[in-house]
Order: sequence, then structure tokens, then C-alpha cells
Amino acid sequence: MSHARGLVLERFRWIGGHADVWQVFRDPEALAAVVRGLAGPFREDGVTAVCGIESRGFLLGAAAAVELGVGFAAVRKGEGIFPGKKVTRCSDPDYRGTRQELRLQRMAVGPEDRVLLVDDWIETGSQASAVRSMVEECGGQWAGCSVIVDQTAPARRADLGVRSIVTAAELPAWDGQS
Repeated sequence: MSHARGLVLERFRWIGGHADVWQVFRDPEALAAVVRGLAGPFREDGVTAVCGIESRGFLLGAAAAVELGVGFAAVRKGEGIFPGKKVTRCSDPDYRGTRQELRLQRMAVGPEDRVLLVDDWIETGSQASAVRSMVEECGGQWAGCSVIVDQTAPARRADLGVRSIVTAAELPAWDGQS
């Protein structure tokens, strides 16, 4: 995990006031280390499936699923094509006040599943909480949430079982320039 942490901190940038973790994905060593760092804390937790929220969660979640040797269950936002019966949730407002309609194929998670959510960043936990509710409605068990950057409040972090490579407080401050 410390190798992944160093690589994330080295490659993290602020661009126009927005956090940019995309440079981590461009470097194969950094991407592999981050994927191992995301999967590692849950390796012995009996995870049988990984969920990822569109779009960065698709990339990281699928890679973590491969690392753990389990399948991937996509969580779509909005109206894109997603065949079959679905479980849907509207998330509580995020840090921008935006609510997301999230969808999970009902057949993607079953009672035998222990599901890990993987994403790049968690701030309020609103989307993770919505995914947890969908997983549980499908009969699955929540394993937790693994992210590159954690910015949640301590109570929310504990409730969702969040593990992270870095916390938002560890990131360099935005200098207002880049």
C-alpha cells in the first residue's frame, strides 16, 4: 500500500481547481500498484464480486476484480443502455448538491455474493450508500468500499467500511494557479 500511496501523491495534480487522478492511469507501474492497493485490504474478506460506478469506477473496479479473481458488476448512471431487470436508487446529494440515478442489473448480484465497491474518490458517501442499498436488495452482502482518495467523515467511513490509499488531507493543497 505504501508504494501505491507514494505513486498517487507523486502523480496527483489539480487542474483548474479539479482533482486529477488520470495520470495514475497513464503510468502502467502506478496503475498496477494502485489496483493492488485497492484490492489488498479486502483480499482475505471473501469478496465474490466487485462493483464500480461509471466511469472511473468501471476502470478501477474491473481491474480490482481481476486482481481479486472475481467478477465485476457495473453500476450505471443515467440513461445509457443496460439490458435486463435493474435495481435503481437515487443517491442523496453529493458535495455539489447533485443526485445521481444509479442502476445495477438485478442478476449481477445474488445472495451468495459478498460485494466490494471500488472507485477513485469518496467524499460524502452518497453514491456508495446507494450502491450498498442496491447490493443488499439483490440479496448480496456488503464487504466495503475501496478508493484511491477518501474524504468522508469518520462516522460515514466506518459505516461504509471505507479503505483508501490516501486521504484528501494528504493531497497537496490547490494553489489556485493550475
